Amino acid sequence: MDPSERRDLAASPTHRPAGAALAALPTVAELLEEPAFRAGLPEVVVGGPALEAPVRWVHTSERADIARMLEGSELLLSMGTAWPGDDAALTLFVESLAEAGIAALALELGTRYAAPPPAVVDAARRHGLALVLLHRETRFVALTEAGHHRIIAGQMAALRARDEVREVFTSLALRGAPADHVVRELARALGAPVVLESLAHEALIAEIPTGAELAVLGDWERRSRAAHREPRDDEGWLVVPVDARGKRWGSLVALPGPAHPAGRANVLGQGAIALALGRLSDGGRDEWAALARRHVLDPLLAGRFATREAMAARLEAAGVPVADRLLYGIALRGGEPSPTEIEAWALGIGGRARALATTGRTGGPLTVVLLSMPAHRPLDDAATAALQRALRDSARVGVTVGHEAHEVDAATLSLHEAIDNAGEAAAGTVLWVDRRPLARLLSGLRDDHRLLDHGERVLSPIVEHDQRTGGDLQRVLRAALGHPGNRTAAARAAHLSRSVFYQRLELIEGLLGVDLEDGETQTALHIALLSRPGARD
Repeated sequence: MDPSERRDLAASPTHRPAGAALAALPTVAELLEEPAFRAGLPEVVVGGPALEAPVRWVHTSERADIARMLEGSELLLSMGTAWPGDDAALTLFVESLAEAGIAALALELGTRYAAPPPAVVDAARRHGLALVLLHRETRFVALTEAGHHRIIAGQMAALRARDEVREVFTSLALRGAPADHVVRELARALGAPVVLESLAHEALIAEIPTGAELAVLGDWERRSRAAHREPRDDEGWLVVPVDARGKRWGSLVALPGPAHPAGRANVLGQGAIALALGRLSDGGRDEWAALARRHVLDPLLAGRFATREAMAARLEAAGVPVADRLLYGIALRGGEPSPTEIEAWALGIGGRARALATTGRTGGPLTVVLLSMPAHRPLDDAATAALQRALRDSARVGVTVGHEAHEVDAATLSLHEAIDNAGEAAAGTVLWVDRRPLARLLSGLRDDHRLLDHGERVLSPIVEHDQRTGGDLQRVLRAALGHPGNRTAAARAAHLSRSVFYQRLELIEGLLGVDLEDGETQTALHIALLSRPGARD
């Protein structure tokens, strides 16, 4: 075969790893640290970023036309015996090597050259091609053997790593692991933040080190869209679609992190396959949406965020704007309100919301909502009436609205106000905590030990009576205090006849040793009732 034809031969896949496999290749700098290379006393004449080029093969040649027989990413060893004799030809020679994409040129001094030709140095520097001088005579076979051993060992390690990654994520898919667990495993494997986002570039599930939320999620939508437009880069943001059978659900995004022996893109791709299999077996349930709501609201409710700015970044990235917005905490008790219909209601009134079905203070079902409204459009009675109309079983649902907030900490308090007072909202009604100043005050003091101690001391006789007899004295007392001066309305609220209601009041007065007609006593008892954990749920 004529040597001129070799440049057109298809490259061997064994010798030409591409994409993720390049992560397993040694760099020029790493090969120069091998003992066989160090024995040649290497001197880097042109280095810098060029030394980070991956080397896929070590080749030896003295020919001046060797470039057309190379495939790229080789480290070329030469003594220069057949190199051109004039500067112009030497420049063209180096340029042809750079055009062929070799990783580095290593020239052994002593056979033809005592020093590198200036034309070679200038051309290598101009084209960013690593140029290395070997000052001691070295057997090139020892260099190629050492280089190939390192390359093949890296490829074998990459293959083993890929097998391990595939096994891990296949196992997760077969076990039906939830999406947040898959994302967590991806972040652990890559040593970098990983985000599962929707088609609208909303961060649904984000696995991020504590304290890094603002750096990772700040201005997420714009940065994500830019990353989708740019070519995939193993050293920067990686974006892999989550799709199957022609349907796409979202994308996985990995932020910059350390190299992985299996290739970062390959690891992220295996995670995307596991997530896609999970969606195919979802049976119509939108597991991602439920997990996304929990990943946003759970940290907010539990205070598990480093700074308000970090939590605001998480909310903004999830599609709940915070800056220059009005925020409301809402709790719905009774019935079976759907988070989907609540979020649709929010869109209908010009807002954005995340709703989460959870449990109240006493273990009963409760749906909590964080609502974000434009600054010029505060939540009002007309909007809450629209919410009641949007609920399928609104007649069974009591709605409690916390105070208006302008930043994350205040929004957290608003949520807790709504949760704490959810039990006060009768089915089919809306209770605004702002219109109940005492309830709002006590919500802000709900963890104060003095308030809790007051509730325990004042009410313990009737609490113990109810526990011992299965009675309803706390409910009766609540009804009486909720309708001061109107015993008929109080009896109706307690679902008792007037005569039975009066009997209960007499029993309460006897157990507590108080006069329920006394105004100060009524205030003390009302505070005690509202301060008991779960009493308003």
